[in-house]
Amino acid sequence: MPYTEDEMLMLSGIQHFRYCPRQWALIHIDKVWDDNRLTAEGSLMHHNVDNPFYRHKRGRIIRLQSVAVASAQLGLYGVTDLVELRPTTSSFFLNHPLYPGRWQPYPIEYKHGLPKENDADELQLCAQAICLEEMYDVPIKEGVIFYGKTKHRHTVKFTSILRDNVEAYSERMHAFFNSGKIPAVEKSRKCQNCSLKDLCNPSWSKQHGKVKEYIRQNLYEEIT
Repeated sequence: MPYTEDEMLMLSGIQHFRYCPRQWALIHIDKVWDDNRLTAEGSLMHHNVDNPFYRHKRGRIIRLQSVAVASAQLGLYGVTDLVELRPTTSSFFLNHPLYPGRWQPYPIEYKHGLPKENDADELQLCAQAICLEEMYDVPIKEGVIFYGKTKHRHTVKFTSILRDNVEAYSERMHAFFNSGKIPAVEKSRKCQNCSLKDLCNPSWSKQHGKVKEYIRQNLYEEIT
């Protein structure tokens, strides 16, 4: 059953959820965020591509930045880093009002660091593709993740397994969001690079409950 507009969650959250459900819940349920060096570097990198009015041609390829996407089936919405429109002779194609012809959408995501040990980035890119497919009724078989540290373009095939995982994680995100519950702490080495590690601390989380309540009591600032 499709999700309503009021039930939509941020698409970018799927990578947070895959990395750590508690981190995702702190950000998207308790509305807590904290920058560290890694998130700051990522923001600087995206500054170069997050311009929805920017588009240009590279040869026969059209490049569109910050394309708004959404999927009622997944209940996710967001903005892509970049979508390339590549000429196609397929009977399934996208029309663009400014560029006559038949176009195949090709989503591209930019990451400032190294490829992750899990499939968090692939899930995010595949979710973008599913949104584009639903919006424009055109199949998308693959996309690209560009990693800033390696300057490497990693091609991602949108397999049935990856698509099923996107749907499964989306369902879990909605279930947690509807419950309003914050998952318990699960310590691991990835916590060292988490921007919320100083807030996500079991020594006070059990005592003070939700993070926003702890911040209000200790920093005297209302978090809405």
